[in-house]
This record gives sequence, structure tokens and C-alpha cells, in this order.
Amino acid sequence: MAIIENEATLHEAHRDNHTHRDVNGGWLRPAVFGAMDGLVSNLALMTGVAGGAVSQETIVITGLAGLAAGAFSMAAGEYTSVASQRELVEAELDVERRELKKHPQDEMEELAALYESRGVEPHLARQVAEQLSRDPEQALEIHAREELGIDPDDLPSPLVAAVSSFGAFALGALLPVLPYLLGATSLLPAVLLALVGLFGCGAVVARVTARTWWFSGLRQLALGGAAAALTYGLGALFGAAL
Repeated sequence: MAIIENEATLHEAHRDNHTHRDVNGGWLRPAVFGAMDGLVSNLALMTGVAGGAVSQETIVITGLAGLAAGAFSMAAGEYTSVASQRELVEAELDVERRELKKHPQDEMEELAALYESRGVEPHLARQVAEQLSRDPEQALEIHAREELGIDPDDLPSPLVAAVSSFGAFALGALLPVLPYLLGATSLLPAVLLALVGLFGCGAVVARVTARTWWFSGLRQLALGGAAAALTYGLGALFGAAL
């Protein structure tokens, strides 16, 4: 009895702790990419313009224009990309659905052969394939998972990707502009706030990856800082030349 109770306890502990984060959702990648891109691109854009020794008003207008243009561009790009991917997947599902309707026996044999190739005994593989093939929708889902590597019930949403990307980019791109909108008269506060934002974004990303928060934060800080420094230097060079 003690052994059974221990096994049950272990089973419960495994079930409670053995959970996974959603890695196929359509919001995480565009949101993270959008925030990082908004911060880096708008910071680099503003520092590049500031390097050319332009007026404060020009820097602010540049930052706001970069925010609007980048956010709409990111949203449109993400929507088109995810929609195209989804349409491709749905087209392949239609092909598989027609094959299951026209050649159910061949598709069942194909599924049985697949299980055999993974080490299942031939007789058992055929039994499993026969049972799974009784329901056409279940058969379609199994074939999609096994042959295409997709879940028909968990396709990414173009709208979710677009909205996530738009909001994240706008939020990220707003940070370099915010000090100016609050009354700053020099580039330094904008750069400092943006760099803090870059480190914070990197640290937040670490919560859904295997990296430590400080490594991820410092990596993003270094990349964004390098981009800003390079564009500032180019702006100063072009400004002097003109």
C-alpha cells in the first residue's frame, strides 16, 4: 500500500510540475521582436539625426515619424507574413483532406508505416492506424501532425500577430521620444531611458527562455547601444560633409 501511495504521489507531483509554456502562440514572437525593433530602430534613427547637429524639434518629429511608420510597417508585415503562412497550411490541409476522402486505405497504410518506422510492431501499428482512421477529422489531425508537423487547431492568428507587433513597436519606439515630450532639451536623457528599456526588454525575454536575465539584458543593451553609437557617428559624418 505504501508503494502504491508513493507512486501516486510521484505521479501527482509529475503532473503538477510537468507543464510547458506556449511556444507556438502567435503573439510572443511579434511582440518581443516589435518592442526590440522599436527601441533599437527609433533610438538609432534619432541619434543619427542628432549627430547631424539639427534642432530639437527636428529630432522629436523624426522620432514620432519613426514610431508611426515603424509600427504600421511592422503590423502590416506581420499580418501578411502570418496570413500567408496560415493560408499555405490550410491549402496543405485541404490536400490531405482530399487524399483521406479519395484514398482512405492508402492513407491508413501510410500512417501504419509511419508508426512502424518509429519502432511500433507492425500488427500493433496497423491496429492503431485503423482505429485512428475511423474518424475523418481525427485522421486529418493525426496526418497533419505526423506529416506536416502542425496542429490544425492551433494555427497562429494574423490579427493577433499584427496587433501585438504594432503595440509593442510603438511602446518601444516611444521611449527615446518620451524625454523630449516631457521637456528634455538634450539627447542624453533619451539615450539613457532607451538603454534602460533595452536592458529591461532583454531581461523580460529571459523569463520565457533558458538564458539568465542579466545576460539577456546586457546582450540587448550592447546591441542597441552599438547601433545608436554607429548611427550617431554616421550622422555626425554626413552632417559635417553637408
